[in-house]
Amino acid sequence: MKLADLYLYLQSDIQKIEKELERSVQADHPVLRDASVNLLKAGGKRIRPVFVLLAAQFGDYDIHRIKHIAVPLELIHMASLVHDDVIDDSKLRRGRETIKSKYDNRVAMYTGDYIFAKAVEQTAYFDDPDIHFVISHAIMEMCIGEIEQIRDQYSWNQNLRMYLRRIKRKTALLIAVSCQLGAMAAGASKHEQRLLYDFGYNVGMAFQITDDILDFIGTEEELGKPAGGDLLQGNVTIPALYAMHEKPDIFTQIHETFADDVPDHDQLGQLLAAVNESGGIPFAKSLSDRYLNRAYHALEKLPESEARMSLTNIARYIGKRNH
Repeated sequence: MKLADLYLYLQSDIQKIEKELERSVQADHPVLRDASVNLLKAGGKRIRPVFVLLAAQFGDYDIHRIKHIAVPLELIHMASLVHDDVIDDSKLRRGRETIKSKYDNRVAMYTGDYIFAKAVEQTAYFDDPDIHFVISHAIMEMCIGEIEQIRDQYSWNQNLRMYLRRIKRKTALLIAVSCQLGAMAAGASKHEQRLLYDFGYNVGMAFQITDDILDFIGTEEELGKPAGGDLLQGNVTIPALYAMHEKPDIFTQIHETFADDVPDHDQLGQLLAAVNESGGIPFAKSLSDRYLNRAYHALEKLPESEARMSLTNIARYIGKRNH
């Protein structure tokens, strides 16, 4: 079953969001327009807009209002990907050439800035200062997360707390506020807003941990880029973190391999195999499952509905990705 099958009843509204995204990334300047449109057409799960729409089902659902939250949150995510590709020097994303690869770093950075600006423009629809505060705070936290990742690159002496704080800012927070803002825009109760935020946060943590697992065990076809990219870029994720703490020889192996130069294909393969054999993958899966259980617990306190069932099924889908 595909992820989109879990919320087919929202398909018409998701198509409206897609059309609004296409309209939003149009630009008078041809380079900005081409770069933004190519990024949009590269696809993606659109999971953040979906969370907005599902959360809004707990209030007064109106797609013509809700879209002004769903679209900017996806734009913020898209802009962060453009900047990520510059920081990580990535050539491919979802199997397609990145903006920084097709053009250069400067065009990519300004394209990301332009998409951020379009997100802010969309949210001007709302006059609720709480909505603007939540969005601006999320963007600030995401930027801090990016700075922390840059600071911690090729720093092998990290701990679990540093990793969890980083993925909260880079991934989980935007998913959490997608759920929260969908509920806010639809006028759901404060209690429901809080529960939906908690659900989104825990699902977001599990989602990122699962992505980090797949970077070690997934194929290039599944990932849209070569496996082991995180380690190659010096980003310490949970499987490698566990392996280095539990197996000092793996810490030494990674440290010495990166000491002189970036590892070649064979060296990287040896590192991935060592991490996979260390128990790091099962540990990461168990951590992801703990966050998913917390997400289910938050959902159980919400009224029974088709939207609640869809959110439950999405969480289950994320859990199955790492098993």
